[in-house]
Amino acid sequence: MAVQLPTKAQILEIAAEVGLDLSEEDVSSFQGLFQGSVDAYNAVDEMPDNLPEVKYPRTPGYKPRGEENKYNAWHVKTEVKGNSRGKLKGKTVVLKDNIMLAGVPMMNGASTLEGYVPDIDATVTNRLLDAGATIVGKAHCEFYCLSGGSHTSASGPVHNPHKMGYMAGGSSSGSAALVAAGEVDMAMGGDQGGSIRMPASYCGIYGLKPTHGLVPYTGIMPIEIYIDHTGPMTNNVEDNALMLEAIAGNDGYDPRQYNVKTQKYTDALKGVDGLKGMRIAVVKEGYGHANTEKDVDQKVKAALDKIKSMGAIVEEVSIPMHALGPALWTPIGTEGLTQTMMWGDGYGVSRPDLYVTSLMDFHRNWRSRANELSETTKLLTMFGTYIRNYYGSRYYGKAMNLTRMLTAAYDKVLDSYDLLAMPTTVVKSQPIPAPDASREEYVQRGFEMLANTQGFDITHHPAMALPCGMSDGLPVSLQLVGKHFNESTIYRAAHGFQEGTDWKNM
Repeated sequence: MAVQLPTKAQILEIAAEVGLDLSEEDVSSFQGLFQGSVDAYNAVDEMPDNLPEVKYPRTPGYKPRGEENKYNAWHVKTEVKGNSRGKLKGKTVVLKDNIMLAGVPMMNGASTLEGYVPDIDATVTNRLLDAGATIVGKAHCEFYCLSGGSHTSASGPVHNPHKMGYMAGGSSSGSAALVAAGEVDMAMGGDQGGSIRMPASYCGIYGLKPTHGLVPYTGIMPIEIYIDHTGPMTNNVEDNALMLEAIAGNDGYDPRQYNVKTQKYTDALKGVDGLKGMRIAVVKEGYGHANTEKDVDQKVKAALDKIKSMGAIVEEVSIPMHALGPALWTPIGTEGLTQTMMWGDGYGVSRPDLYVTSLMDFHRNWRSRANELSETTKLLTMFGTYIRNYYGSRYYGKAMNLTRMLTAAYDKVLDSYDLLAMPTTVVKSQPIPAPDASREEYVQRGFEMLANTQGFDITHHPAMALPCGMSDGLPVSLQLVGKHFNESTIYRAAHGFQEGTDWKNM
């Protein structure tokens, strides 16, 4: 699309926006001076883009309905067969629907993106296929991934396989439901405030948020670069570690990746005596929140007692700053998503990245269809725009400065312990709000479970949700948090617990 020289009326409109008073002579002068820039933009427009090739054949697939989509977890079913050999050979994988699979529709839970078809594969898509996996489709997710509940997608709510009418968690709602239902072996999720771990908690599966940057985010619709994470969701620890081995490491595009250190994660599951001798710090501030369900705390404490009986050293510690994680996340996440995902057309500027301009062009349409946004998206976008217009960016900057203190507080404890432990979500899966629910209930159901997950998206520590019990027919989940780039220690502990227990009967 060629850039046109701005009209005099457009120049006056732009001048007013930036606070300039221009005379008629000024307008004519600037119009002439703009011509060189217009020519440069059009020279760029005429060049072919520089995007990676698509390697594996595929078809657009189809939208499954009825019993084929019992939990409303599928967005599209297709089949993309990967390499004839590799560590994931024979494994079926579904992608969260903010991850690009070229030629297959992607809507990221949003009516405003419906009809968009990516022209590249995400790095993780390629790596899964290179490792021999078969990608079998795209899973529904929440509207622009802005909910911890599974009720905000434009395609309708995703149901929990353990109890219909209850939420699967969000924003990787369909990914968690399909794994828990046994319809796929593995799923890719995304996590900016807990969106891998929260649905893993609600659905009773294993979900890992890796260290920030360990897994490249290239080809995935961003929310905010500082909090964007993507990672594996599986029914067992072995598959989780295997999947991470296939997708971790630098890709040469993603600016989130610096000083990345990978490990052979499956080695953590071999030749070790499970939990024996591991030092686990139970974070006191992870319990007893205002909305905590007592059975969640009780089940997690019972799981930690079991871990102690299996030879681990389990001790309570206090990290007072843990309680401030959600407050510090709020300026970073809210202003970041407003600037990057919304007004920045999904990407923003000022970083080297692989920019998928077809998505940027399509996503701009939200401006003329804002009434279709989910209530959680409206809330965050309006408040982020309000802060930007009236207060600038100082709170984002201050929250980032204070986050270094939160990171140091966790690191200080991790200097003496192998892992931190606490409930993943402070509540179990909740009922899906009725179609006529108030905005207040709708928003509450989107954000009520975040207390123990948000902080680790801004401190970048790896964190894993693992199922540790059932209550009222719904899963309860334990969260284990490790040192940066030391996912192997989390896997060792999670595997030891998995092998020594039957969580569904706890």
